[in-house]
Order: sequence, then structure tokens, then C-alpha cells
Amino acid sequence: MQFDDDADLDTSEVRDVRNGRIPGGRATVGGGVIGLVALVLGLFFGVGPDQLGLSSGGDQPVASSSSATQVDQSCKKGADANARQDCRIVAVVNSLQDYWRSEYPRRGGDYANATTVMFNQRVGTACGSATSAVGPFYCPGDRRVYLDLGFFEELRTTFGSSGGPFAQAYVVAHEYGHHVQNLMGTLSRAQDGRTGADSNAVRVELQADCYAGVWARHATTTPDEKTGRPLLTRLTDEDVQDGLDAAAAVGDDRIQEKFQGRVTPESWTHGSAAQRQQWFYEGYRTGDMARCNTFR
Repeated sequence: MQFDDDADLDTSEVRDVRNGRIPGGRATVGGGVIGLVALVLGLFFGVGPDQLGLSSGGDQPVASSSSATQVDQSCKKGADANARQDCRIVAVVNSLQDYWRSEYPRRGGDYANATTVMFNQRVGTACGSATSAVGPFYCPGDRRVYLDLGFFEELRTTFGSSGGPFAQAYVVAHEYGHHVQNLMGTLSRAQDGRTGADSNAVRVELQADCYAGVWARHATTTPDEKTGRPLLTRLTDEDVQDGLDAAAAVGDDRIQEKFQGRVTPESWTHGSAAQRQQWFYEGYRTGDMARCNTFR
């Protein structure tokens, strides 16, 4: 996975509040979430919302200026994305939004940017307050993706993913898939309270995986709006395999087997390892979001 060394990164699409906190609301957490370690444990073992790090708590202290400008100061060029993890996330977000800004209007809609918020420890959102234990998530209330970079180490060490830069890109692309679903009005279908292998919750998650694959197919040919050249210049078969491996690692069956010692499909919320790989690869193979209809 390689970015154009000379490309300018747009840090306005990412807010860096690591080592600080931002104001939060009092809404219920919504939208699909990947890698919810604490939530998984909560569903299985009765952990309460406060212990999960999700609450309706009030505002958090505003991030300090030093933490909020970290990415702004360090992530200028594509070369920085090739050298630093946080700058890589900036570049992935830029590439994703370059693609969806061009593709979504072709489907008859108006794409609205979604900011990614990098945080650690705890963050306040329009969907409530969350700790790092929640993992990456998208909040439809403020149209933001929330990400603690420490999750990527958990993805490798706790979930057994092979890791790699594109495994990280897959996670971010999945969350932006939820943003596209939110714009389309399909994300709310996951909020009917049902779980299970055939539930809308699972179908929404698998569709987000498929949308991640669609972006991956087009990422190396989508021109950056400033340079006219693709921001992502190389994506290898090995990179795609890292993405598939990450998708499998966060399958409900894999997580259930690891944390509770048995598989209970009736409580699935994200889909099996095989399903997640299947739908990511469907998006990548076809490059067509119309092929991502998981609701059929």
C-alpha cells in the first residue's frame, strides 16, 4: 500500500483530539460499529452501559490545542502517510472521500463529508460518550467516524488479524460505508432491535464491508481533487488479503468462539467471518456499489 509521496494531505477532514476530550451529547449510540470488544463482552456477560464506556453523560473537557493540532503539524504530504500511522489514516480518509464525492452523485445523491476524529481514552459524541474500549465507530448524529489508533494493535494481538496498513484502511473504509448508508437512509434499518444471522443489523454491517471493497477497487484510479493524480498509487494482492483477514478476524463467530467458547448465531450483529470476507470481496471484485444489496 503506497501513497503518492508528493500529494498534499487534507488534514481538515480529520480532527485530532488525542490526549484531550471533546464536547459530547446525550443521545443513544447508533449506527454500525466494527470491533466492539467491550460491547461483545457486554452482550455475552451482562456488562452494563457504564462499564462499556457508553453513556448519556454530559460534556467532556475540550481538547487542548497541542493535541488538536498534532496531525495538522505532522501530516503534510503523502510521504508522511507512507511513514506514519496517523498520517496514513488522514490519507485513507482523503482517498475515501475523493471516491465517494465522485461516485455518490452518480447514484443521484449529494455526498456530504464526514470528519474522522482521532481520540484516546474517552470521547464525547452526538451518540453519547465512549471510551477506547468501544473500538472504531460511526455516529450518525454528528456524521463523524471515531477512531482510537490503539485499536489496530488490538486487531492484531486480540483478534488475531495479520495486521498491516491495508487492514487499518479496511476498518476506516467500513466506517465510511456506514456514512454512505446514513446518507442513503439505510443505516437506520439496523436499529430495529433485532439480532441474528438474518437480522438487518448484520445486513447493514455486511453492506458496509462491501462498500469498503468498492472503494478499494477504485482507490488507485480515483484522482485527488487537487493534483488530478490518485492519492493511493499502489495496492497489492497482499494488501487486499490483509483486508480480508481483518474482515474475518472481527466476524461474530470468531469473536464468540474466542470470548465465550461457543457460537450463537441468534445474537450476531455483524456477520460471520466468511460473510464479512465474502461481501468485502464482492465489492472489491465488482467495484459496483449496486452489487452490495445485502437486503435481498
